[in-house]
Amino acid sequence: MTSTSGVLRALAPRQPVALTLILLAAVLLTAAQALAHNVTAGDAGYIQEIWGVQIIPFIYLGAKHMVTGYDHILFLLGVVFFLYRMKDVGIYVSLFAIGHSVTMLLGVWYGWGINAYIIDAIIGLSVVYKALDNLGAYQKWFGFQPNTKVATLIFGLFHGTGLATKILDYDIPQDGLLANLLAFNVGVEVGQLLALAVILIVMGYWRRSPNFLRQATIANVVMMGLGIWLTFNQVAGYIASTSA
Repeated sequence: MTSTSGVLRALAPRQPVALTLILLAAVLLTAAQALAHNVTAGDAGYIQEIWGVQIIPFIYLGAKHMVTGYDHILFLLGVVFFLYRMKDVGIYVSLFAIGHSVTMLLGVWYGWGINAYIIDAIIGLSVVYKALDNLGAYQKWFGFQPNTKVATLIFGLFHGTGLATKILDYDIPQDGLLANLLAFNVGVEVGQLLALAVILIVMGYWRRSPNFLRQATIANVVMMGLGIWLTFNQVAGYIASTSA
């Protein structure tokens, strides 16, 4: 077990990556009203007012959602954390994108609706799952390794369902719906690629550190804590909404 002094050394000022993760945790934990798939009031008003095919605006809205969706970013970080080959990164990110795209498009097109608190709680659990996977918890606890590709696809389906649920709340116009949804999805994938590029650059530098493996353990523990907090926050919101 890592000693207290060892943890403190890992969090020392010369370790900017670990400190960045702690700061990220602090920011999220102070955001008491944050929702993982929230759509801003301005964007919601815009969605409700426009009519017809609006390709560029919906690409922008999709990209904006992705790069500001911290639940997506956390899960994506967890997925690529220990992937060193671009071929593997491409496979896993593609599986996540397929799952995300399918349920977002079909969910809005067919009007599938799931309580936003419930779906966002599941998305928080996806972050917890991936952090535990990166820590090797399933091998240690249960003696087996879940299929990581299947898990990435399944959680992608949940992430897309979360977005579809939010879009449905804002009653997007039917005129030009398919084209606008496809444009929005293109924007989401553009945003995902931008976020992935930043993550891979940071990870590339970080992995060169001789302390990477020790810091990686701390980072995934922090990630797990954030996922638990996201889940707890959504469960509390669901309870409050049903008891009101």
